[in-house]
Amino acid sequence: MIHHLRQFGRMLKISAILSRYQLDEFLEATHLYRPMRLVRFFTPWGGADIADKPRGERLRLALNEMGPIYVKFGQIISTRRDLVAPDIADELALLQDQVPPFPGDEAQAIVEQALKKPVSELFSTFDLEPLASASIAQVHGATLPDGREVVVKVVRPGIRRLIRRDIDLLMAIARLAEKYWEGGARVRPPEFVREFETFVFDELDMNREAANASALRKNFEGSSELYIPEIYWPYCKEHVLVMERVSGVPISDIKGLRKAGVNLERLAKMGIRVFYTQVFRDNLFHADMHPGNILVDVSDPENASYIALDFGIVASLTPRDLYYISENFQALFNRDYFRVAHLHVEAGWIPHDTRLDELEASVRAVGEPVFSRPLNEISFGELMLKLFQVAYRFKLDIQPQLIMLQKTLLNIEGLGRELYPDLDVMATSKPELERILREKHGFDHAAKDLRERLPGWLSQAPDMPGLLYDYLKQATEGNLVSRVDPRDLARFRAGESELNRRKIQAISGSSLFFSGALLIGFEVGPWYLFNASVPGLLAMVWGAWHLVKAHRG
Repeated sequence: MIHHLRQFGRMLKISAILSRYQLDEFLEATHLYRPMRLVRFFTPWGGADIADKPRGERLRLALNEMGPIYVKFGQIISTRRDLVAPDIADELALLQDQVPPFPGDEAQAIVEQALKKPVSELFSTFDLEPLASASIAQVHGATLPDGREVVVKVVRPGIRRLIRRDIDLLMAIARLAEKYWEGGARVRPPEFVREFETFVFDELDMNREAANASALRKNFEGSSELYIPEIYWPYCKEHVLVMERVSGVPISDIKGLRKAGVNLERLAKMGIRVFYTQVFRDNLFHADMHPGNILVDVSDPENASYIALDFGIVASLTPRDLYYISENFQALFNRDYFRVAHLHVEAGWIPHDTRLDELEASVRAVGEPVFSRPLNEISFGELMLKLFQVAYRFKLDIQPQLIMLQKTLLNIEGLGRELYPDLDVMATSKPELERILREKHGFDHAAKDLRERLPGWLSQAPDMPGLLYDYLKQATEGNLVSRVDPRDLARFRAGESELNRRKIQAISGSSLFFSGALLIGFEVGPWYLFNASVPGLLAMVWGAWHLVKAHRG
């Protein structure tokens, strides 16, 4: 009962704020305003200065007043440009996650409780005055006993309870919006809240953020393009993170970068290259690349490099989605719209009964106007956004990670154009993607992958003759059973001879492959040298070719 009363009180306060900023349409659209219409009579009505502002700006100001959790929620909504009106998304992207700091002695107490030692033993210096403060955590400067300068990130006390309270209220409002708001079923507001809940609770775990930073640092070890600060694991706990203190020029300080003599064109192109490397080489990308999280090391202006900060939101794709995204990018670079349509169906992002000619026409209608622009105005992030909007009409089913990818690409392209307005994103992106995929799918990478997988295959090799015998025995006795949809029965009957051919090819390919593996496995000496194991390797390659051919038909 008390919980519901508190929620009702919080809802009244939010209603009053929305009413003050003349955002009644957000309440009326959900029918939430009807039982609360009396709020208007007790709320000071916004003056002309508010009435004259666009709705997106009024919403941004209202969210700022509601508190840090709503600011964070607005930031997440701004990434969903595939669903949110552009004017609202643009304004919400301006939300700054800056809130008043909590007392330094409270931060010190949290650090001491987490690390089980007094701050005086952990650090030679610890600044009680924070360097920065945000909705989730705040940062303090410190020095380790060996003299290394670090920053200490401390999660706000009691923040989990506050987040839980506001998420519960957001979910209640979202469900009402889904039920009563025109278009709510398509936009699905509760999914916004679920995405937000996942992201924000992940950000509460400093061990997770430290792991994200550590993995990115390993991927870019020795890189001259991106630097990730070092994580000091003995000092990291759930509510505390300690990492190397770094300095540089904020990427938004274009005048400062010019004054330092930085080659802005090179820096802009390098940002695109770093993004493609993170996504397509490593499948791990910093998904919160707004200007506040990026510094530039200008110690060598001609070879300036990026420094990344704040690793609370790091994303990766499933191998399947990564493959189809890379193929989609290549098809878009080549303006092959049928390939794009086919890939969307093959990936399972849209229903398999979708008419490819209709989807191709819709994709072309999106792509051609974009490609008709001057090269320095083409944006692949914008193109992805428009493709998602098209695909929604065809019942798109896509994961939040892909939305984060599209949002990050928009951020990177935006930063690149801020640095160098004449940046040709396509001319920079296409060769980078092709280079990465060539290396990733080249012989050396395939050989390495084969060497890593071979022990597992060999461990299963003794079972293979028996399994092949059982399979062949059931096949010859007619005991193999296939379950098919009755609607597809006619098509299966028409292709019966083709299926039999592919079945025989698959069996012979499997036999050749595992026979070759056995020859290699029992050969003395390294199998990859030219010795008596070469016939086994040839048998494996020949068998693998038959298996691929059988799979592709």
